[in-house]
Amino acid sequence: MEAVKISPKFQVVIPKKIRESLQLKSGQKMQIIEYDNRIELIPEQDIASMQGFLSGINTDIERDRDRL
Repeated sequence: MEAVKISPKFQVVIPKKIRESLQLKSGQKMQIIEYDNRIELIPEQDIASMQGFLSGINTDIERDRDRL
């Protein structure tokens, strides 16, 4: 765990080790969530990078007739 300071403009710098580990890029958008008395930053992914992430998922489930 690394400590960061909040600037007078309420900005923080993500440590280099974390930026590299998560392959974050300058200008990349992040989702910010307040959860359980903490702040979580979640990198947004563009839709093209998500193509095929559900391939191989088992779709053999019982469905209601109105959901076919």
